[in-house]
Parts: sequence; structure tokens; C-alpha cells
Amino acid sequence: MKVVVDEEHKGQIPATINKLSFLSRTLNNRTALLYLLPSIVLFSVFVFYPMFKTVYLSFFLTDLQGRPAEFVGLENFQYLIQSESFHKSIKATLLFVLYTVPISIVTALFLAIIANEKLKGIGVFRTLFSSTMGMSVAASSVIWLFLFHPSIGAINRLLSIFNIQAIEWLVDPSWALISISITTIWMNTGFTFLILLGGLQNIDENLYESASIDGASFWYKMRRITIPMLSPTLFFIITITLINAFQTFGQVDILTKGGPAESTNLIVYSIYREAFINYQFGTASAQAIVLFFFILIVTILQFKFGEKRVFYQ
Repeated sequence: MKVVVDEEHKGQIPATINKLSFLSRTLNNRTALLYLLPSIVLFSVFVFYPMFKTVYLSFFLTDLQGRPAEFVGLENFQYLIQSESFHKSIKATLLFVLYTVPISIVTALFLAIIANEKLKGIGVFRTLFSSTMGMSVAASSVIWLFLFHPSIGAINRLLSIFNIQAIEWLVDPSWALISISITTIWMNTGFTFLILLGGLQNIDENLYESASIDGASFWYKMRRITIPMLSPTLFFIITITLINAFQTFGQVDILTKGGPAESTNLIVYSIYREAFINYQFGTASAQAIVLFFFILIVTILQFKFGEKRVFYQ
């Protein structure tokens, strides 16, 4: 059947099609916006508003209720540059990141390689290695608080067996940050182990079989197969672990309160103390912005240089 369209209506067809296309796109956009609305509301309330309020407060002196009292411009940031306490906080944070991130990843990778072996009863060890993931920061910190106790703690009792003098783990400035780092490594190993184990189990076993036939050693297979094939997972874990290390708070609050002598005054705890103990919300907001840029720079560098070494299958 042949449809005949006269010349008068022929010119109206493209306009009608364009109009229908526009209505369709509008309807799709509204539908998409409706689905996104719950996320937009949550992000606006819990992310965007606090972020803009923090930037706003960083330019003010505030009263005890956190209300802006006097506009001071960049004086809060100038105070941080001159503050010895803030310098100690930055140093402690960087040392903490240096202590925890590499050791956490290497330890979890070692455990994941062991747990990836097909041995009888290996599931028990997988459960043990990942068990720390199910414990809260508070519970884990209380456990380590007893372990680090100078007189009744299990660690010092173990050292006494070897005639090693007891260590004031949480009181000595030389050991306090190391103690917090040990606690954090233990707490983070479970999650990191589980992610790396999943990555290892996704590697094609035929690659290892072919390498074994060619007489490749364990370390050669590790360097040429395991690490390259696991690189996307490692890239993810390194990025997440770095960000989490900069945001550490709970174990510091429970174990040391930033002491002794501010040796464990990590930057997030410093923000908390400045805002909710000293009631200097302007200075605390300025520290939060500095922390944001620290994490932003580290993440950008990680994506710029780290992603180049990632091998995607």
C-alpha cells in the first residue's frame, strides 16, 4: 500500500519529528532526574551543604555555637602556617600514612597469596584473615588498649619472657604513633585481604600452568603474572588505603587523645579537637580544607602516575 503525502503537509513532517524527539528527550530527562532525586537530596544534605559551610566558616571567627562572628579573610590559614601544633599534626599524619599504607598492603597481599592456595581447610584461614573487617573501630581499639597496657598488657608480658624491658606503648612519644599504626594495620588488613583475594581468584590459572611448564620460579610468576594481572585491584586498594589513612580518627581518640606531646595528633583529630574542644570552628574549617587538598593532590598523583602501571585485561 503506497502512502501519498501532498506537498502542503510534506514540509511539516521534519518539524513534527523534531518536536516529538524534543518531548521524548524531556520526558527521559525528567524520569532520570526523578530516579536521581533521592541521591541528590542525600548528597546535598550530607556532602554539598557541609562542604560549602566549611569553606564559608574558614573565613570567619566563630562564637561557641559555631556561628560566624567576625570576617577575618585568610587569617585562619595564616594562623595554621605559623602554628607549631599544626606542623606537628601534618608531620604525624604523613608519618602515619608512610607507616600504615605500604605495610597494610604488603601484609594483606602476603596473606591473600597464602589463602589463594587450594588446600584442605584453607577456608578457616580465609575467615580468620578477614575477621577484623567485622569489628568496629571502637571494639578493636579497646582490645589494643589492653594489649598495650604497660603492666598487664600481653605484649609487654611477651617481651618480658625474652628479658626485654617493658615499653610505654601509648605514653612514650617515640612509640605512640607506632602503636596507633600497628592498630590501624591490624584493623585494615581484613578488608584489604578480601579485595586482593578476590583479585587473585580472577587470574586465569592457565597462565600459571604455562609458566610452570616453562620452568618459571615462584618469584618470576609473581613478578610477571600475579602483580601485572592484579594491578587494577592493587591500584584500587592503594587509592582507598591512602584516603582512609588521611582520615583516621577513631583509634586516635580512644587510645591516645592525640598525645603524648601531640605525637599522634593526626589532622582529623586535630580538626575535631579544634572545633569541639577549643570551639574554634573557623580554624577547624581551615584545617579541613587543607586536608581536602592533601587528599585531592595525593589522589590526582595516584591516578596520574599509578594508573600508568595498571594492566587491564
